[in-house]
Amino acid sequence: MMHSRDLQKLEGVLSPSHLEEMEFARSLRQSKVSVKICQYSYDLLIQYLHKTQSITMLGIVNERINFQVSPGQPSSISDDADVFTLVGSGHDAADLVNQKEIHWGLLEDSLEERLEKAGDRITDSDKADGEVKDGDLEENKIQPFKFTCIFRLFFVHVQKRSADGGKGGSMQKKLKKDKVVATTGKASRSESSTTSGAPRVKPELTLPIIPTEVEHSILEDLRNRVQLSSMTLPSISFYTFINTHNGLNCASISHDGSLVAGGFSDSSLKVWDMAKLGQQTGNMQFSPVGHYFASASHDRTARIWSMDRIQPLRIMAGHLSDVDCVQWHANCNYVATGSSDRTVRLWDVQSGECVRIFIGHRSMILCLAMSPDGRYMASGDEDGKIMMWDLASGCCVSPLVGHSSCVWSLSFSCEGSLLASGSADSTVKIWDVTKSLKVSKTEENKNGKTNRLRSLKTLPTKSTPVYALQFSRRNLLFAAGALTKIA
Repeated sequence: MMHSRDLQKLEGVLSPSHLEEMEFARSLRQSKVSVKICQYSYDLLIQYLHKTQSITMLGIVNERINFQVSPGQPSSISDDADVFTLVGSGHDAADLVNQKEIHWGLLEDSLEERLEKAGDRITDSDKADGEVKDGDLEENKIQPFKFTCIFRLFFVHVQKRSADGGKGGSMQKKLKKDKVVATTGKASRSESSTTSGAPRVKPELTLPIIPTEVEHSILEDLRNRVQLSSMTLPSISFYTFINTHNGLNCASISHDGSLVAGGFSDSSLKVWDMAKLGQQTGNMQFSPVGHYFASASHDRTARIWSMDRIQPLRIMAGHLSDVDCVQWHANCNYVATGSSDRTVRLWDVQSGECVRIFIGHRSMILCLAMSPDGRYMASGDEDGKIMMWDLASGCCVSPLVGHSSCVWSLSFSCEGSLLASGSADSTVKIWDVTKSLKVSKTEENKNGKTNRLRSLKTLPTKSTPVYALQFSRRNLLFAAGALTKIA
């Protein structure tokens, strides 16, 4: 049952030529299958094979199977990550790789750090103006947006839901609300900034110079960022592609929501400027500092490129099957890749060496996201499961279960307190990261279960699977998908 999908693939092998054509079958023949077994069962198996003189079976066992023998009697293995790693040597190889040192912190002299050093703090008069009663703050807190449709190519229609359920209030109330949000956002930034607790690292890549106007725009966004928490959920702006369900394979949204890109089944890439709908423009998906970008391929590799060369700077090889997604680390010194071989790998961009192997998914990995401080990574798979990883240890700190279909997109809020996930089940889910990760190891061991992130909100679309999610620098959540049918 645990390998039902793999067995279904092998049912298609009807001749020797199929073994050469099917990549999955080739990977099985080129690698040993990892089988975890207790000492008692292992002894029974070997004794039986020798007693019955099953020479052929013994040869297959020696040549094709890597037994991971554990002491003791048989036990339940349904939650054992090793069981779902079909090929390779499982945790033995991963543990060896995961002993390597990585520096997960943020880059020195980042824009957020400059903003903090410049003393971007609210004045005493701002604090006095921003003081409100708890009841007022509760009444005026940001509510999640609902989304519906309207446009020929795709639409953006956002409907605010007021606290009293009405269609809005007076202009004075709106101004007061905006002032409260801005003030509380700035006041709390010093307490939960993504940069304050993270260590600083030096860049391994030669970083490009950020244009002055771009830097000013980013700093303005950082100053006006809304602080999110379990009590203050993000507003959502949803882009829906019409009449493209069978043609749209993937989508991506820029950090400010001004550009939306779509990849189509006819091998075309189209990018729209939201201020000038219908006019195409150029874009690529870059590293956090620009100039460099990464690509994932079904040749089982990922590659790092720069804009001034036509050849890749690094080729990262090691996955046993298709590489389906790629994600830069916040400090640009690492790139993570997710594969159909059910593993996630972290690569050093300077050496091209694999420095972490994350094992635990039961199906192909479809999306990845890095926390703003660079310490954690989230990965989503075909079964609808999301896993949160600690990059330093290489361990899963929290599995997330809630989606009923493929998870296609993940995005952390700017301060890392929330995680948004978009799925083929036509929902966006908001997860509470901060409280869940603060649970102590003592409590976790006492409960005997791995800590799970708490789901704060589920936002369904009418009939639109969610292809892409992206938090803006001001913590507005952008989402995109293709309408499957009109109700």
